[in-house]
Amino acid sequence: MIAAPDRPRDRTIGSLVREALWFLFHTAVAIGLVIAIITVMTLNHPDPDSAGPKVTLTVLAFLMPMFAGLIASRMQHNSNARHIWISGLVLFTIACVWVLDLPTGKGLCENCGSVEKVWRTIFSFSHGSGLMSGDGPLIGAWMPLSMISYAFGARFGLEP
Repeated sequence: MIAAPDRPRDRTIGSLVREALWFLFHTAVAIGLVIAIITVMTLNHPDPDSAGPKVTLTVLAFLMPMFAGLIASRMQHNSNARHIWISGLVLFTIACVWVLDLPTGKGLCENCGSVEKVWRTIFSFSHGSGLMSGDGPLIGAWMPLSMISYAFGARFGLEP
């Protein structure tokens, strides 16, 4: 027996627009938190070649949006916040395709395969590929991670 959906299918245009705007709002909050964390860390002038600040930023990009999602869902009781992991997955996929389309050359991951090219551009902190001008972790790892953790926190915030 198929369970009944928790929402009726005959929704109005206004309610669909309202849900889409809440979805975009929660996505923007998750991205805004990463930008705020990066701004605060940049004010400390960390060593750009050191892995320590990048690991710290990765941990903060997971924890801060998760707590923000938890607080937002507890305050609003809005179930749209738990679905923004989809935005993170789409952004990660776009970043991977973008990296694979970038031209390689001398000093830019010249003999890398597809997996190594994506890994070194997005996930490697100490031995990057040189592609995307070093912004691979920001676009491909930290922003999607913040959206996924925001949704994770919102999921726990909606539970009684």
